[in-house]
Formats: sequence, structure tokens, C-alpha cells
Amino acid sequence: MANKISLNATSYHGKGAIAEIINEVHANNFKKAFVASDPDLIKFGVTKKVTDLLDADGFPYEIYSDIKPNPTIANVQNGVAAFKASGADCIIAIGGGSSMDTSKAIGIIITNPEFEDVVSLEGMSPTKNPCVPIIAVPTTAGTAAEVTINYVITDVEKERKFVCCDPHDMPIVAVVDPDMMSSMPKGLTAATGMDALTHAIEGYITKAAWEMTDMFHLEAIRLISANLRAAVNNEPAGREGMALGQYIAGMGFSNVGLGIDHSMAHTLSAHYDTPHGVACASLLPIAMEFNRDYTGEKYREIARAMGVEGVDSMSQEEYRDAAINAVKQLSSDVGINPKNEKITEEDLDVLATDALNDACYPGNPREATKEQVIEMFRMLMN
Repeated sequence: MANKISLNATSYHGKGAIAEIINEVHANNFKKAFVASDPDLIKFGVTKKVTDLLDADGFPYEIYSDIKPNPTIANVQNGVAAFKASGADCIIAIGGGSSMDTSKAIGIIITNPEFEDVVSLEGMSPTKNPCVPIIAVPTTAGTAAEVTINYVITDVEKERKFVCCDPHDMPIVAVVDPDMMSSMPKGLTAATGMDALTHAIEGYITKAAWEMTDMFHLEAIRLISANLRAAVNNEPAGREGMALGQYIAGMGFSNVGLGIDHSMAHTLSAHYDTPHGVACASLLPIAMEFNRDYTGEKYREIARAMGVEGVDSMSQEEYRDAAINAVKQLSSDVGINPKNEKITEEDLDVLATDALNDACYPGNPREATKEQVIEMFRMLMN
């Protein structure tokens, strides 16, 4: 079987990279932008860093901000209507995964209107046409949605998140500028950073992993482990390292999938509105423990990438423990709560059922029973 890699046609990295947005809109002969960004980013002036450039250039745009932290079907459908009314021919998505996921779904439905119900996009979306061209500008260092073929939408009625995978939704340009991330508060920096680490670790051990994605994932683990603590303290070097690390993780996992941590995390976010990065971080040591005997020598390389010394002299059990403990220590150092107080015993059965039905689960290196997933959720309870 052939291994496939899908990446942006163009990406820009580094301080001041957002200036390239003007060059790109003109190089692509765009006429008007649909700027998708969430209300908080607009309120705190983050979105303005980009719209000021558009204003100075005289490039027309319209802002869409009906976007929730876990974007809903309604957010997408309202956005489709707003895009049609705007007369825009491209999308500039500014924000974290929420803004970019909403933008991907809007862009896909505009060019593939038969999927206007949104839910029919779940899984490997059978679309025929590339989405409206997207220029993605991340403001968090975590989701890597600017370089992935994935997006996640919440079905509020059914209390579930569904994952859509579609090479047609890939942004044509990614602009990864650490200055756009400098206003992130500590808690969000920690949560999104641990989401990025989860992407890298799950992508490294997933069933479909291969040499090229292993290269991406190990470098991402190294960069995230070396820079997340500094990024939480808003140190410029830490911000820059995390901006690059989370993007490299996205280069990998988008092409090979994830695992049970993400399938369980999606369920927690859908049922309790738990922030995605917090859910991923709290579950990561639990999922790693569950998978430890199905990963060969990979935990040794995870431990090495996280800065653990002496791994070559450790036994298999020792380096597996070392990798899990390094994850626990990093999560603790950046202030992640390892427990989820919202989970109740009565909810465990439906949580486990939903997790096993999530699109991320099949990539996990170890098969799980419902009882095992229930027990993992139970480990998060007080």
C-alpha cells in the first residue's frame, strides 16, 4: 500500500509572517476576503492585526464571528449563508481550531452544496471539489488545523462531536506567525500545547505511522517538550518554538491519524464542553499506559525526545515508564488539571460508546473493549 502525504501548497513561518497575506491575496487574484474569527479574538484586537493589513492595502473583506469554542452545525450553516451574501471569493481563517474548522466546513459546503446538512461530511468526506481557498492564520499553538485535512464539528442535539477528513479542505496557505499567539493566556497556551503533544505522540504510535511521519512526530515532541513551559510564560523563544512544533505535528498526524486519546477527548468536549486540549492532556498518560505494550521501542524515542537522559541503558519497562512520567511532569508543570469533575458514573456507558464510535479510534495501536474505555474514563474522576 502506498503512503500518502498532503500538505499546504505554501506556508510561511516566523515573526512578522502575516505581512505575506497581502502578497498572497494578490498573487491568487482574490477580490474579497471572508474573515472568519471568533468574538474574543476580535474583542482583544488579535484579528485586527490582520485586518489592519487589509485596510492599509485597501483590500475588501467582511468579518464572520458566529463561532463557538467547539463549533456547531449552526455556526457552519450560518457561515455558509453569510459567505454567500458577502460576495467573497476566499476565506481568511484567524484563530485556533474553532475558527479554522468552521472555515473548512463553510468552504467545503460552498463548493459542494449537497453536503449542506453538515453531518453528511462525517468521516472520510466524499466531496468532489476543493473548498473555497483558505488562508489559515493560527492564533494558538496546538490544533495545527492550518496544515491538516481534518476538522471537528459539534452536533449539539446529539451531544457528540464528529470528525471530518477531507484533502479538499486543506488551506492553500498557512501563515504561522508567533506574534499572533502572544496574547494567549497561560491556561490556553498550556492546553493547546498539550493538544499538540498529544497529536505528536498519538501520530507516532498510530497503526498507519511510517518513516516520514515518524520524523515529523519526533521533532514535534522535541520542540514542544523544549518550548511549552517557556511559551506558557510568554517568552518569545518559547512561542516561536511552539508555533513550529505544533505545525510539524500537524504535518504528521493529518496523514496517519490519531488514536483513543482523541476519541475519548472528543466525547468529553461534546458532553461537558471540556476544552479539547485539557481533555487530551488529562487523558494522555492514561492512554499511553493503555497502549504501552503495543508500541515496540517507540516509548524509548518519545522519552529521548522529551529530554530524558540515559534511555539507552534502560529496560523496556523503564523507558516506557520514563516516557509516561515525562508527559505527566510536563502537564503538571504547565498547570493542567489531571481530573475531570464533570464525569458521572451514570454517563460512563454512553461516553465509552461514543469514544469507540469516534473516527480517531481505529488508528489506535491496541483494540479496546467498552469496559476498558469505561475504566479509563473512571480514572479521570475524583
